[in-house]
Amino acid sequence: MDGFWRIAEEKIREAMKNGEFDNLPGFGKPLELEDLSRIPEELRLGYLLLKNAGYVKEEAELRKELLTLEDLLRCCEDDEEKRELEKKWTEKQLRFAELMKKRGQTNSKALRDYERRIEEKFR
Repeated sequence: MDGFWRIAEEKIREAMKNGEFDNLPGFGKPLELEDLSRIPEELRLGYLLLKNAGYVKEEAELRKELLTLEDLLRCCEDDEEKRELEKKWTEKQLRFAELMKKRGQTNSKALRDYERRIEEKFR
């Protein structure tokens, strides 16, 4: 294994010296790292794999944003900022409800129980 790593490092250094990394998309810009703090550690890798493959649906993203906005609303003391957060929360909630309606999701007791258990895991 050590030989493999040494060869890989040499190839990387050679590519850097030849400027092969200079024109990559996002060169010189800060990385946009995702906040995965609400996702349990044991599920993060799976979440990222699904998201990168395009399998994380919009409603999952909306749910995450709604939870973040709820946390911000609980902590917010500025009335103007609180109104803006409430407006954003309402917009996201309406979009989420619209998506659920389109997908034919029902508001069954089983679905509500499942949703509650999922939310508890993320809190």
